[in-house]
Amino acid sequence: MRLRIVYIALFAIGISGTVNGQLNSYKYIIVPKKFEAFNSENLHMTSTMVKHYFTQYGFNAIYDDAIQVDLVEEPCLALTAELLDFSTLFSTKTFIVLTDCNGKEIFRTIEGRSKEKEYRDAYKEALEESFISFAGMDYRYTPKEKKETKSKNDETITISFKDDIKSVGNAPNPKVVEQKATPKEQFYKSKEPIGSNMVKAEPVEEINEEQAPVLSLSKDFRLGDQMVAQSVENGYHLMDNASNVILKLQETSMQDIFLTDYKGNNAVVFKKDDKWMLEYAENGEKRLEELNIKF
Repeated sequence: MRLRIVYIALFAIGISGTVNGQLNSYKYIIVPKKFEAFNSENLHMTSTMVKHYFTQYGFNAIYDDAIQVDLVEEPCLALTAELLDFSTLFSTKTFIVLTDCNGKEIFRTIEGRSKEKEYRDAYKEALEESFISFAGMDYRYTPKEKKETKSKNDETITISFKDDIKSVGNAPNPKVVEQKATPKEQFYKSKEPIGSNMVKAEPVEEINEEQAPVLSLSKDFRLGDQMVAQSVENGYHLMDNASNVILKLQETSMQDIFLTDYKGNNAVVFKKDDKWMLEYAENGEKRLEELNIKF
């Protein structure tokens, strides 16, 4: 199982560059408070956990009853997350699928698995494994460029209905109607965002976990220098000799495997042959650095 987690993490880092280009054009991830796989809202805290993990990986995740104003006018700014549950009597199995405003599948995570007996613990472990698919994905919302069409040399286009007028009743000297379309003479109707009449429900209790880890390297610090591990909730802070936080490690369901952030990208810290290693992606290439950690 441990080897499976390491393989998934390294595989996810390898494919993140290609997938990232697809997801960067979406501003929001909509998380339903009731997934189709379940018969009640936020069953086993699944909606809370999915929203939390998306936020942790840098996405702007919102619940489906808290739609933003710009989404009312442009629904295609968002992807909708769906939890697929293929659990059996003996194990919990999950996928997270992202679909666009037309219902087209854009991205699907790897399968997350757990054999925990308690449902909440099982879904937490399985979802945590599924979300490793986003490791190393430096998500940054990038609006799509809007194509503008202009007439050649900005010429005035004149539309005349003179020859189409047959009769205007008994009115004398009927007037010819001409319309001109130039940037200066066109009339633009203001389209201010229309506020939503949706009422935001009481917030679902969030998981009390650390925010996405942030690297804080001093100028003189090198990854090979010794770091002291300070135990915190859900992981460790790696400190230098001056008590500066260098890396924040978030524990996973597997022993000696942690998620972290390095140079603004998601990374993995794991123990191999009694050595602590940092695996991350840089310019599309995998990098492996040895760490000197004192626990």
